[in-house]
Amino acid sequence: MSEWQEVKLRECISTLKGFAFKSKWYQSNGVPIVRVSDFTDNSISVDDIEYIPHDLAQEYSRYLLKTKDVVIQTVGSWQHNPASIVGKVVNVPSNLNGALLNQNAVKIIPNKTIDNNFLYYRLKDEHFKLYNLGCAQGAANQASITLSSIGSFRFNLPPLPTQQKIAKILSNYDDLIENNLKRIKLLEESARLTYEEWFLRFRIDGKKLDIDPETKLPFGWEKKSVTECDAFKQDKRKVKEFEGEKKYYATADITETAITADGETINWDNKPSRAQIKPNNNTVWFARMSNTYKVLCFNNKNINLQDNSVISSGFAGFKAKNDLCLPFLYFTINSTFFHELKDLYATGATQVSLNNDSMSFIKIIEPSADLVEEFGSRTLSLIEEISILRSKNQLLKEARDILLPRLMTGMIDTDDMDVAV
Repeated sequence: MSEWQEVKLRECISTLKGFAFKSKWYQSNGVPIVRVSDFTDNSISVDDIEYIPHDLAQEYSRYLLKTKDVVIQTVGSWQHNPASIVGKVVNVPSNLNGALLNQNAVKIIPNKTIDNNFLYYRLKDEHFKLYNLGCAQGAANQASITLSSIGSFRFNLPPLPTQQKIAKILSNYDDLIENNLKRIKLLEESARLTYEEWFLRFRIDGKKLDIDPETKLPFGWEKKSVTECDAFKQDKRKVKEFEGEKKYYATADITETAITADGETINWDNKPSRAQIKPNNNTVWFARMSNTYKVLCFNNKNINLQDNSVISSGFAGFKAKNDLCLPFLYFTINSTFFHELKDLYATGATQVSLNNDSMSFIKIIEPSADLVEEFGSRTLSLIEEISILRSKNQLLKEARDILLPRLMTGMIDTDDMDVAV
């Protein structure tokens, strides 16, 4: 610690604010525009990315982003909505190398005194998050921070070799998490393709099923309300009372990768009014809100959230009839067509969401019971492996988040640590 020096962030960096690209320029291909709405916990999603023409993008090349660039969200929510919190820090992924930065965000450019990867983890520390919230200004629904306040952040800067070792230790955790996410994506894609081949194209092992001319569906299949399916039923169990402490998770605490935020510690006395549902085995929960596509799966081999958790009534749940019905339920709820139907029947003035009554209007195709279970016998192991990988990622994230502040304050000497995880 004797070689560490207290500095202000502005002494180590320069900044570049994003440009206010006009929405009328957006198109379906070209050069990506990174907006704060595309930010995830640590990175940037391309799921809803917008593009502008290449020739137009050349005029704004100064707003170019490169892989591993550090970006801070300067306009966003207060701490009650962590998904869009002001001061969020993300790393530019390799698939957005060459994208352009939109308004309400700023690129942080390190000078020679600070390692770029160390800079990212230094700003991911809870200390910087709380500092930004303390400096933020704005109304109840929107907060903003200035470049001046960002630059005034004070911290202890170690020598460059120590910075690089700290960054390597922490990045090894993130590399393992990223590899697991890639495996999850491959497993889900494999099962999803089988689901679509069987239940949308009506082909089993390459053979087209015989179609009933009246229903236009394979013989024995029905189209019915999602609340009336034989393979699963709506899960309406409520939390009546509990002892001790539990973790409460709102929809905003859940990422698209099902890696959870820390959650709020509650007991019965301070239980939020919306903490009405607890996770149950073989149950799939999805966010009720329109345009929110978050799906959680719980089975009796592995649970994505801790056993001592309570989830918000912002989620609606369905419970599979048995283990083998779980994959059909999961991929039905996780399908694009179900998401589109959910949004179609969602209602509300201030917050559009799907209520229990409107749930009955969602019609899905339910195949014969034996085929549902046959699909389950082939894909349940994939669901279980996905769940195990997600749990491993949660443990890796928790370990990284415990290490991060200790490394940043010199509480742990990097000379005593092995860089490998």
